[in-house]
Amino acid sequence: MKPSPYRWVVLSVFVLSTAINYLDRQTLATLAPLVRAEFHLSNTEYGLILAVFSIAYAACAPFAGMLIDGIGLNRAIGMAVGVWSCAGICTGFTHGLGGLLGCRGVLGMSEAAGIPGAGKAIYRYLLPAERALGNAWNQAGVSLGLILAPPVATWIAMRYGWRQAFVMTGTLGLVWIPLWYLTARAAEPRAALAGPHEVHTSGDVLRSPRLWRLLAANALNMSVYSLWTNWTTLYLVEKHRLALAEANWYAVVPPAIAALGGFGGGWLSLVWMRAGWPAVAARTRVCLVGALLALPTALIPLLPTAGWTAAGISLSMLAVSAVSVNVYTIPLDIFGGARAGFAVSMLVASYGAAQALISPAIGAVVDAHGYGPVCLVAAVLPLAAYAVLRRLS
Repeated sequence: MKPSPYRWVVLSVFVLSTAINYLDRQTLATLAPLVRAEFHLSNTEYGLILAVFSIAYAACAPFAGMLIDGIGLNRAIGMAVGVWSCAGICTGFTHGLGGLLGCRGVLGMSEAAGIPGAGKAIYRYLLPAERALGNAWNQAGVSLGLILAPPVATWIAMRYGWRQAFVMTGTLGLVWIPLWYLTARAAEPRAALAGPHEVHTSGDVLRSPRLWRLLAANALNMSVYSLWTNWTTLYLVEKHRLALAEANWYAVVPPAIAALGGFGGGWLSLVWMRAGWPAVAARTRVCLVGALLALPTALIPLLPTAGWTAAGISLSMLAVSAVSVNVYTIPLDIFGGARAGFAVSMLVASYGAAQALISPAIGAVVDAHGYGPVCLVAAVLPLAAYAVLRRLS
């Protein structure tokens, strides 16, 4: 069966769910100064809130992947979006640290299905050489959510209070669900052809040493992504003494540049595959390019103005995104379509686990020593990820 001529349109509608996913989760990071002030939270306690989300995200991701593979993409993603939308809405009704922890935990559990669902959709609708570009398009959805969160959440918070920002952004997912069902019915997926490395059970995936190398590499690389998606606004407010609204205008720049990094990484792997490189080797080569671009992250604390800081963070996120779109595509190359949801969900779990471990640590280090040590470590993590990926081929 030929791929659907509407495959990119279908994928674009799915990518809207990714944008909503990240808009919902990023609303807290955007409004962190207001929430922290009302509930009298330290950086360490804020890191704990991030960790609870991440623990739930990591623990539930494999089960979300199995659910997607088991009951089908459409039903599973509809359930997940419905739950995470309600969790986002409920955040607006919390009255303390405990309520925030509970809502973020449920949000993490349900949002764990988002990226595995995207991986399944990319496999179903796109050709093999197009998959990294598909992940880049999904990365653009991530960036869109990150870009929209600062101006949208800040605008709502300034006019109606920070609680209404969670309620309004959470409602968007409930609108998306019927839109996806209508779109998915209009286009047939491509034929599910087994690749040379096709596996048939989740156990087969778990027993593969290549999977565990991917998990380690992803955790290392995405730790840098976690740093900037959760701490950029706070960094700008505390380091450069900006007001919340001003800091959040600067904060929209790095996600936009990150989307360019995703497309650049996807395009490079496409070019090298068409030149004859095997898929995994081409994608790993792109990861080296991204890792080298990430090295200037160490210099960010030395930058003198908020504008230069936003530029430095943008380069860091661009580099990490170029690596990420290829790392998230490699499981599709290795394990095929039958367990695409589960294979990608394990990467999601590794990201969540890494974020759960590093978020309280980042908060504690920042409270004690500032951002210098954090940025120094972040600069070399993508290069460490590439060193792990070299052993895949």
